[in-house]
Amino acid sequence: MHLAYPAVLAVLLFCVGVYGVLARRNAILVLMSVELMLNAVNLNLVAFDVWLRDAFHAGQALTLFTIAIAAAEIGIGLAIVLAVYRNRGSSDIDRLRDTAETDAAEALPDEWTGDGEPLGEGAPGATEDPAAPAGKARKTEATA
Repeated sequence: MHLAYPAVLAVLLFCVGVYGVLARRNAILVLMSVELMLNAVNLNLVAFDVWLRDAFHAGQALTLFTIAIAAAEIGIGLAIVLAVYRNRGSSDIDRLRDTAETDAAEALPDEWTGDGEPLGEGAPGATEDPAAPAGKARKTEATA
């Protein structure tokens, strides 16, 4: 058997996986695309193991490690996706970007601005209600 056939198939699988990671917005489809890329790597490992006639079958051993890593990745990835879906109601990746953003109100005390000047009573950055929540607490109240 020629080495070109499994190599071309692996390249096609890997390209479909890269397209799926870059173009999809659903987290489960992104995980499936990562699995396609890992399967392309496994196909290359086994094909080169057969082509080189390795006595130790290192390609097949590495394939078993890759399958174990893929199983762990899917288990952890699905757990994260399910937890996010329960909290947010969607597994859309673009809607999850606000979880990584930090609010400037958390980093600074309420009475200070970015230039080190304290805020006065009527300053534009001052809160009207001193008991109003700031930072993530405000976001949590808005999403709840």
